[in-house]
Amino acid sequence: MKVNIGSADKVLRIVIGLVLLSLVFLLKGNARWFGLIGLVPLVTAFTGFCPLYTLLGMSTCPKQ
Repeated sequence: MKVNIGSADKVLRIVIGLVLLSLVFLLKGNARWFGLIGLVPLVTAFTGFCPLYTLLGMSTCPKQ
């Protein structure tokens, strides 16, 4: 797995992931489980690898 996420992208993914994850605590009923989608951007931010970027041939990492 080659790192393909830059630092600005990581920060954005962490913020979005935490916001989505907070839905688990804010929403009621079964709708709150949609907040678990927030784990995806958090995992990709902490690993520095996005499989979708690989499929699209993209990279926001300045190191090439």
